[in-house]
Amino acid sequence: MFMKKTALKLLPLAGFIAASLLSSGNVSAADCERGDLDERYCDVDGDLVADLPTDPEQWVDPKTLVFAYTPVEDPAVYKGVWKDFLDHMEEVTGKKVQFFPVQSNAAQIEAMRSGRLHVAGFNTGSNPLAVNCAGFRSFVIMAREDDTFGYEMEIITYPGSGIEKVEDIKGKTLAFTSPTSNSGFKAPSAILKAEFDMVAETDFMPEYSGKHDNSILGVANKDYPAASIANSVKFRMIARDVIKEDQVVTIYKSQTFPTTGFGVAHNLHPDLQKKIEESFFSFKWIKEDGTPTSLKVEFEKSKEGKFLPITYQSHWDVIRTIDKANGISYSCN
Repeated sequence: MFMKKTALKLLPLAGFIAASLLSSGNVSAADCERGDLDERYCDVDGDLVADLPTDPEQWVDPKTLVFAYTPVEDPAVYKGVWKDFLDHMEEVTGKKVQFFPVQSNAAQIEAMRSGRLHVAGFNTGSNPLAVNCAGFRSFVIMAREDDTFGYEMEIITYPGSGIEKVEDIKGKTLAFTSPTSNSGFKAPSAILKAEFDMVAETDFMPEYSGKHDNSILGVANKDYPAASIANSVKFRMIARDVIKEDQVVTIYKSQTFPTTGFGVAHNLHPDLQKKIEESFFSFKWIKEDGTPTSLKVEFEKSKEGKFLPITYQSHWDVIRTIDKANGISYSCN
């Protein structure tokens, strides 16, 4: 299976991810050091991400680059959000760049594993799965002007729900997003067990909304009594007047986690990988005429306005620790 759980019940989406990935086939790499990576990849340098294939014949140099942003919210909204950036990537790389509106983490991971996705932003929780099962090489994160970055997992409810503290969720329903989400499943599962001795289907009933905006809207509209969500999504939804700030109440806030990590498929031509990296770091969030880009307009709602270099090995250490606490392995078969 794609994810193996010991503390919590394996969920339907996890099985779908496994089936999707297995259907894409498997090409074994030569015998090499690979750590947790799937057998088709190597990690000779020990940085925990897939190495570039040693055989140049295996390097990919597509005419059109396909880009996908993590399916956190409505894909139609984010196609417009990323337009100015993708126009810039076209200029830097000399390639046409197509936005791929993925509907799920499973579809996004499967697309990169099968070679149909070249550049992507994978959300916090699915990043390790993309790295180990799809050969994803992350190198940049969206940050604030002071170089700080990240978000917190919040457990939210609505005013008058009768839930004033985490323990009040016992016997009630708690909405998660999907089993690949850090703030929408992994982190709250570990925290609820470790700090409150609460386990899904024993102390509360889990329900799965699919996306953070669905969970937030569900609580705001009183469809769910409580939900675990990424507060960066909540802030953007409030800024867009999708919900009102007083429609939800936070009863738990976690430590800060890294947000979406951006990167490339491991087997892209090395010169193309460098140009893609350049497109991130040379992007101007404010246009020459002083007006904000489409990316700036959206992400300044969560106070983000630059790209910052990162490494999966260092910045995702806390997420791998959470996965270990949840009994999750990165086996892809």
